[in-house]
Amino acid sequence: MSPVACNGNNTLPLGGSTGRERYDSRMPPYKEQGIVLRSYKLGEADKIVTVMTQGSGKVRAVAKGIRKTKSRFGARLEPFTHVDLMLYRGRGSLDTVTQAEIIAPHMSIREDLARFAAGETMLEAIDRVAEEHERNVRLTLLLLAGCRALDAAPADPAAVAESFMLKLLSLSGFHPSITACAVCGDRDPQLWDAGLGGAVCGRCAEQGAGPCSRAALEFLSTLALADLDDAGATLQPDARVRKETRSLLYGFAEYHLERRMKSVPMLVRTAT
Repeated sequence: MSPVACNGNNTLPLGGSTGRERYDSRMPPYKEQGIVLRSYKLGEADKIVTVMTQGSGKVRAVAKGIRKTKSRFGARLEPFTHVDLMLYRGRGSLDTVTQAEIIAPHMSIREDLARFAAGETMLEAIDRVAEEHERNVRLTLLLLAGCRALDAAPADPAAVAESFMLKLLSLSGFHPSITACAVCGDRDPQLWDAGLGGAVCGRCAEQGAGPCSRAALEFLSTLALADLDDAGATLQPDARVRKETRSLLYGFAEYHLERRMKSVPMLVRTAT
């Protein structure tokens, strides 16, 4: 069987034994399910893939020979794809994929620019917060729910990404205070300070805190509580509130994730 031929059960064997693999063949292979976050070319025929898995956290692995194929099976390890994998532990930082089976391709995300931009924002955020080989089932299930919500072609994909981001921040211990002052608990905050934890009142605000409207805070609260499917289907604030909400949320996320999110400008350009 060729290295990339389908074997009839929707499973893709990858590579072939050359005697030069970097994985430890003395160790048994392990199986995982997960969502592909990234894929990069390696040499003339291989790829490095990053997968957020249920049991092993974020895994980086080499898929040998996958780029030699001209068939549709070469797309099994593309971003957003929910896959079932067989892997070997690597001797270094990379494991090796030996089989890949598609569970759900989530093709419609890649076919629409607005859905793709929202999905890229979710993948980038997960890639930032997830640790390699550190089990985090809740984070993986959140990403799977986000991909399914986008794959259903929601009316507002950006709202799905924003609701997802709030849930991810909560799971990571950075959920912003929205309905009360992050410092004293005052129920009428009118300013926003990412460093202090979100919404703050005038008494507690530090220099650099910016104004935030009640409407924007109410929409953030709605996004935080909404199911991902509902966030993209039924929430329709006016454009001014959406713009303000997005600025507050992604500014807060970038502050606490300690990096600029490269996907956000594309999300803003494609958002409704």
